[in-house]
Amino acid sequence: MKVNVTLDMTPEEFRRLLGLPDAQQFQQEVFNQMMEKMKAGEEGYDPMSLYQPLMENGMNAMSEFQRVMMSMMSSAGQASE
Repeated sequence: MKVNVTLDMTPEEFRRLLGLPDAQQFQQEVFNQMMEKMKAGEEGYDPMSLYQPLMENGMNAMSEFQRVMMSMMSSAGQASE
């Protein structure tokens, strides 16, 4: 049996329906504090050092994807021989 449910509501209404807290103000305060520290040149708040882990993980994911694809192509070529 397959059941489909369609909800026509905004993300804000869905958040309230699930009973999740509204963290928008908290996120904005944290972002503002981070921006102030970055603008002041405080150590540890260099934009590149903040985004470097994200970039490395993204590159690792791409390398892993390429490795899997090459492995699949190699095994497909061996199976057809």
